[in-house]
Amino acid sequence: MESHKAMAEEDVAKIAAASTAAADKIHNLLSASDVDTLKHQQLLILGRLQDSNAVLSHFNDFSERSFTAVANDFSQNTRLLKSMKTDLDYVFRKIGSLKARIQKQYPDAFKDVVADNRPDLEVPK
Repeated sequence: MESHKAMAEEDVAKIAAASTAAADKIHNLLSASDVDTLKHQQLLILGRLQDSNAVLSHFNDFSERSFTAVANDFSQNTRLLKSMKTDLDYVFRKIGSLKARIQKQYPDAFKDVVADNRPDLEVPK
């Protein structure tokens, strides 16, 4: 048991020594002015990010207020458009049935009419 404890303490000591050696090597690679420049750049970036975050927060608040103001109008207009589409569908069905009835009753009336080649907008492509 004591041998495991001694090995664990040796491992911890080796890891600490390796960490210290690695930190010393890194410290020797960088000059103090480079570290200061890096810190200054990080502070500038932090300030810009905080400013951007504040601007985005204000924009989100503005967008939420604007949407709240127009949401009722959008829903009313959506209902109106759906109602208009239903009415137009009914009118087109009526026109089609009247056209079919007239064509059945007066077959010669549509002889000279050019075929309707317009695309059907209801059929998905």
